[in-house]
Amino acid sequence: MDITKVPFIQKAGIRYDRSGILNLEFCKSIHNHVGTIHASAQFALAETASGDCLQSLCPELSDKVFAILREAKVKYRQPAEKSVSAYSSVDDDSISVFRDRLARKGRSTIEIAVEIRDLDGTVTCSGIFKWFVQTISGDSE
Repeated sequence: MDITKVPFIQKAGIRYDRSGILNLEFCKSIHNHVGTIHASAQFALAETASGDCLQSLCPELSDKVFAILREAKVKYRQPAEKSVSAYSSVDDDSISVFRDRLARKGRSTIEIAVEIRDLDGTVTCSGIFKWFVQTISGDSE
């Protein structure tokens, strides 16, 4: 599934750049009251990137599971005064535990770290996004 086809993601203006990184262009429609990128726009980009990361970790499960964001912890670090991109990561041990639990129980959680960086590489926002994933119809394969 192309995550940028989700109607909200399109409305927010989240797109892939040429290298396949999700980003938000600096434009007035996503500004806050002081002219920087609104916190909720950065959150939307980070949450979208975490979902995209989850999807890329387990592409074979795309039609076999239901995934939903369970919780998020976000810290805003610097004002976003130019276009921003999202970078996500998950450690290998977490992936292994996630896959094992999903196979055994038909449900699992995984935490995905995301950094939002501007064009200069300055981190404007970072967060941990915890996803709940369950196999559809109890199918644990």
